[in-house]
Amino acid sequence: SLHADSIQRQRYYVDRPIYTQEFLQEQLHLRKNESQCTVKKAKSQLYSFLPILKWLPRYPVKEYLLGDIISGLSTGVMQLPQGLAYALLAAVPPVFGLYSSFYPVFLYTFFGTSRHISIGTFAVISLMIGGVAIRIAPDEQFQIMNTNSTNGTFNQENVDARDALRVQVAVAITLISGLIQLLLGILRFGFVAIYLTEPLVRGFTTAAAVHVFTSQLKYLLGVNPTRYSGPLSVIYSFVSVFTNIKTTNVAALITGLICVLLLLGTKEINDRFKNKLPVPIPMEIIVVIISTGISAGMSLKDTYGVDVVGNIPTGFRPPALPDYSLFSAVFVDAVAIAIVGFSMTISMAKIFALKHGYTVSGNQELIALGLCNSIGSFFQTFAVTCSMSRSLVQESTGGNTQIAGLLSSFMVLLVIVVIGYLFEPLPQAIWVVSFLASVSLGLDYGLLVAVAFAIITVIYRTQRFVLRSNMHSFVSIAHVE
Repeated sequence: SLHADSIQRQRYYVDRPIYTQEFLQEQLHLRKNESQCTVKKAKSQLYSFLPILKWLPRYPVKEYLLGDIISGLSTGVMQLPQGLAYALLAAVPPVFGLYSSFYPVFLYTFFGTSRHISIGTFAVISLMIGGVAIRIAPDEQFQIMNTNSTNGTFNQENVDARDALRVQVAVAITLISGLIQLLLGILRFGFVAIYLTEPLVRGFTTAAAVHVFTSQLKYLLGVNPTRYSGPLSVIYSFVSVFTNIKTTNVAALITGLICVLLLLGTKEINDRFKNKLPVPIPMEIIVVIISTGISAGMSLKDTYGVDVVGNIPTGFRPPALPDYSLFSAVFVDAVAIAIVGFSMTISMAKIFALKHGYTVSGNQELIALGLCNSIGSFFQTFAVTCSMSRSLVQESTGGNTQIAGLLSSFMVLLVIVVIGYLFEPLPQAIWVVSFLASVSLGLDYGLLVAVAFAIITVIYRTQRFVLRSNMHSFVSIAHVE
């Protein structure tokens, strides 16, 4: 038939350069030379591992220093209340939030490639750690039953023992997640960042903002709802908060709303008059100083029952080895935390890099995060990542490099060593900061769904086999009549 004859006449040819033995040997010789170690390549590797060696000698003092100082002060003051509050989300004493706001931030200055993100405590990671800590060290395990009541009671020894175990759980998670990130960075797994497309990044960060808002709502209202983690935790948390809405502490609510209004109003002023203001108004500093002073002067805790940070011991704890007996119990959770932590960091880093016209390395960000977490774990820190709210403040207040992050870590150092007791009256009603899978399933499962979908779509668009006529590419398949 005519159709059968047409099929028999079809021919295909492959159009590509002809390779000769001499050509292959020449290419092999060039590749061999490229693999040899030279001083130039060694310096390049050193700059790649320690990016600060490349940008610090070229630091434009006159153009950048003032902005970095203002940004570092603003970010540092945000580090303080967030570190203290997020430690409570991680179910550890507040001072460990300060440790987590110093060591990792200091280390990232040397190893990170992003100029604008703020490394440190983050609500979502703290919630994930707190869920594991409460699962392994529940309150019931440390209760002494009162013979006159069906409810358990605590004494100070029980609380100290519970907190000590929860700190060990958090430290074990941090070490494992840091080692996982470090290993992935060494194995060059940072390429997965190319699958974090702009829609995925924006959807994930928006979902993270929802989780952050949910985690802070109970402090804004001064209620004590049930903690939830995992799938549908946002919905359960909202239900629990509004179930306890009748117990709202009015003083805490007013304090939080005043902070929100001041910060939002100042942000609007800074955005509208940024060309006229010599430096942005650092309202974060002003809010913390004023709220701490008012809390202490008016005795908000004793008079109105407002939750405050409480005792902050001064000085550092000596380095200690994590409890290896907990590793098997927290390994799976540490993997999820390592992935979510890297995803948050590279997501925000890519947003700022695109805005300001520079590039970030996914591999080096993995290594930097891995070092921050693994080294920090020996100093009783819990897992850290990029904070959206602090990163936005660091960038919007004039920060240009990680000198701002270094200054913020020095501010935390000052509090730890000298003036930590001054922040004990600081109210926990801190400001609320600024979809579907991440919000409903939790960030770990939501990220898995989002990345899987992104990989499928990217592979479909870029790797699918295309049959075209008269192609003149390196290898082409054409139809011949």
